[in-house]
Amino acid sequence: MMFLEPKPTIDELVKRCKAGQRKAQELLYKQLASKMLGVCMRYATHRMEAEDMLQNGFMRVFQKIEDYRGDGSFEGWVRRIMVHSSIEYYRRNHKMMQVVDIDEAGHEPVVDASAASSLQAKDLLNLIKELAPGYRMVFNLYAIDGYSHKEIAGIMGITEGASKSQLSRARAILKEQIQKMDNKRYEYAG
Repeated sequence: MMFLEPKPTIDELVKRCKAGQRKAQELLYKQLASKMLGVCMRYATHRMEAEDMLQNGFMRVFQKIEDYRGDGSFEGWVRRIMVHSSIEYYRRNHKMMQVVDIDEAGHEPVVDASAASSLQAKDLLNLIKELAPGYRMVFNLYAIDGYSHKEIAGIMGITEGASKSQLSRARAILKEQIQKMDNKRYEYAG
């Protein structure tokens, strides 16, 4: 009779990775890669770019794994590295965003709550993906990954005011797009 070894826990894999075991790195990668690819996809312009960001991020994870002290979840620690790695990748390979001053950001349009509530998560992610790169990055960092404007400013090399204005403009654009989607639904229903 053949017995299968139980699947190692993340904590066990981290210990084995710290000991330099390549097989543990492979298993850890396999356990986290699909989730982390989703993180990278939010910052990438296409899937191949997200896959490059993922590879760079995991290289950094394994280089810095000794720095992980066990405070908080390992997955959260890896996610943070993926975000920083994705932004660094984007900076190296793309012209960085246009920064809009907060005074030029304008007023955000009001959107009917029913329009936003009928929006599917995949539709919202597609709308976010269509934002200009700078707007998309700030929106993702603030609204999805939970960074403060001060942290975003440090990560992206912009001012806090620029971060706030980028977020404001991203929200305004998303609201406009949601409203357009909602109007199209009414046209088809009528």
